[in-house]
Amino acid sequence: MGKRRPSDDGMVRKREDGRWEGRIVVGHDEKGLPKTKNVLAKTKSECSAKLNALKASLQGPREPKQEKPKADMTFGAWLDRWYQRECKPHIRPKTQADYENRIYQHVIPELGAIPLAKLTAADLQQFYNRLKEGGRLLRVEQYGPGLSDRMVKSCHVTCRVALDQAVAQGLILKNPALSCKAPVTRPKEMQVLTGEEIQRLLIQAKEDGCFELLLLELSTGLRRGEILALQWDDLDFDTGVVAVNKQVHEVKGQLRLSVRKLVLPQGVVGVLQEYRIYNSVSLFLR
Repeated sequence: MGKRRPSDDGMVRKREDGRWEGRIVVGHDEKGLPKTKNVLAKTKSECSAKLNALKASLQGPREPKQEKPKADMTFGAWLDRWYQRECKPHIRPKTQADYENRIYQHVIPELGAIPLAKLTAADLQQFYNRLKEGGRLLRVEQYGPGLSDRMVKSCHVTCRVALDQAVAQGLILKNPALSCKAPVTRPKEMQVLTGEEIQRLLIQAKEDGCFELLLLELSTGLRRGEILALQWDDLDFDTGVVAVNKQVHEVKGQLRLSVRKLVLPQGVVGVLQEYRIYNSVSLFLR
């Protein structure tokens, strides 16, 4: 019994009519007989080239080889590589914006030039201290020069996770971020308005021309961006159900959408209905 020719094995021969034929085995049927494809050419070299092209087409496109990280790369180069390849494809656009702010506005400008293998816990700890003391880039007059504990801790977590991956890939032996002390973040205590305070707030809102907007916010707990994105078609006046399917916040020039529905108190529905009718009449009289 003859040897079974393996798939992808090719052969070139000259036919009786003078042309050259290239043949390749692409598989076998249930009886073990070979299935083949062939090419024809006038010369042997041309036939070999065609056969190689046929092999390549059957193999499909090859995935580009992933370039291995260099042992002497900087922490900034590694952080960028880790974010773009390991992190960014798996997170939402809004989260991407938060990561990019931390990585490209704070971490890389401060620590990016340090070789990855030489980054120490002291480097990271001093960086966190600088962020806490004077790391704010915007609204310094409003919030002061230092970043919040939450933001500093977020920078620490980002560095720690990226360095964990560097350890996993054998680029460093130990994660220096594990020895650092990040700020402890405590949730802010919720401040709830009393009934009297709410009344005073609504009275002032009437004078300021934003009564309906504030009433809607107080009765639903919607985010500001969700309220600003509402349209009349989102509210069913018969059932009091409002569809919250979008919110106004910019992520790289685009509005992000969220979908949920709420049932409004009937009193709030009545106020909004009167407000809509009043504005429609006012617009008509103009």
